[in-house]
Amino acid sequence: MISAEQLNALDPQMRQAMLSLMAELQAKDELIARHDREAAFKQALIEKLTHENAMLKRLKFAATSERFASTLAPEQKSLLEETLDSDLAELDVEIERERGEAGDKGKTEKKTPKRAPLPPHLPRRDVVHEPADTTCGCGRAMQRIGEDVAEKLDYQPGVFTVERHVRGKWACRCCEKLIQAPVPAHVIDKGIPTASLLAQVLVAKFLDHLPLYRQEAIFERAGHLIARSTLAQWVGECGAQLQPLVNALADELRRHLVLHADETPVAMLKPKHLRDGKTHKAYLWSYCTTSANPVKAVVFEFCETRSGENVRDFLRLDTPGAWQGTLVTDGFSGYTATTTKGVTSAQCTAHARRKFNDLWANHRSEVGRKALRYYQVLFRIEREVEELPSDERRRIRQRKSRRVLAVFHRWLLAQRHLVPTGSATMKAIDYSLKRWAQLTRFVEDGDVPISNNWVENQIRPVALGRANWLFAGSLRAGRRAAAVMSLLHSARINGHEPYAYIRDVLERLPTHPASRIDELLPHRWSAAS
Repeated sequence: MISAEQLNALDPQMRQAMLSLMAELQAKDELIARHDREAAFKQALIEKLTHENAMLKRLKFAATSERFASTLAPEQKSLLEETLDSDLAELDVEIERERGEAGDKGKTEKKTPKRAPLPPHLPRRDVVHEPADTTCGCGRAMQRIGEDVAEKLDYQPGVFTVERHVRGKWACRCCEKLIQAPVPAHVIDKGIPTASLLAQVLVAKFLDHLPLYRQEAIFERAGHLIARSTLAQWVGECGAQLQPLVNALADELRRHLVLHADETPVAMLKPKHLRDGKTHKAYLWSYCTTSANPVKAVVFEFCETRSGENVRDFLRLDTPGAWQGTLVTDGFSGYTATTTKGVTSAQCTAHARRKFNDLWANHRSEVGRKALRYYQVLFRIEREVEELPSDERRRIRQRKSRRVLAVFHRWLLAQRHLVPTGSATMKAIDYSLKRWAQLTRFVEDGDVPISNNWVENQIRPVALGRANWLFAGSLRAGRRAAAVMSLLHSARINGHEPYAYIRDVLERLPTHPASRIDELLPHRWSAAS
């Protein structure tokens, strides 16, 4: 490296040229160093995924052992095996993707078992692919000399058919030139299922809560047996391909200033408890826009714990791009920590009402009855304003709801001194008084709803079907389920038929530009012509 004294000894023109050369060399060194860091990160990620893959294969072997099988009912064992097969398929996709981005030349070719031909008794439908132009460069017309045929399994409820994708071969006898239409892109590369069949499997599993072993039986009755291990592989690969769309949906959600949040427990079988069959209580968190928001979106997130850190991570509160807005929740303390990060808390009035409803329903409490009358008036006002613009909604709340709340608050304070310490009545009153500012936040902001019922309604269909995915089996399986359910339920609340939506997305996703992924989000989606 040339010293400062040597540089100063050069004439100005030479010194400038030398400084430019040194700057260029430094920039190249930084580029090489950054490339090396990225390559090291990619390699570490590949090794992590490969290790997880090996662990899952060991778990799959353990799950099929006679000792373990004896501890579970056949249905539970099937659910676990489905999960492991889906996890392995999803991991394979992620490993291949990372290896491709890292330019890994040393990767080994995956050995694919020879696929049995589709049954001849299934009806066939030809889909012909021909080149747009069959005129050779020399000006002569090319001759069709043959074709390639790829068969894909299609499914309409109750009926299997086979799509024969026929790609004609065209050749010029003069130039010996051969052309052929390209192979159509597919969400599962070289796979046999059409987007329709994949959509059917995903909707049945994640919206209708039909485990794969039940779908296997349904397909067999329809005329073609598809092994549940094959179905599980398809689910895993679709989950990996749909994840960028789910990430875009979460980003869209964080652009809005008022969100709902809620959580519900689900059972997960952790690897360390595989042999004794004990389950761990995990949680499915849900986040969604309000019912008054024209953008209808819900995102589910599967987490191992009920910690408030999960909420902070989803809202990215510890990053420069932290979400800033009002979060509507129940009274769970895990949400409280978000208020120290700039989030405004608004709590659910319906939860406070339930405390008094329990008093009335169980004990015919007079305090409970009178409190319910106040809530009845408040919710009647909300029904009057729910279709109005935000500013008008706030104006009416300020004029009507504020007066009701003021009288209600004075009445609660008076009753607090009359009821026995430690009684159920005192606990119901204290629940409201301690959260009064949060419970009445809706009066100050027309965009804030009075309750968290909207998000609870979104999570209720999930809770009803969770017995059919009792064993999330792994954190990966739970996250995959949450991702697919986010798209299906968002499509549903936007008025779309979930099957039609996910089928169209699976058809378009392989060729859709990543820079325009937002076009496929449920609230922006329109079916391809």
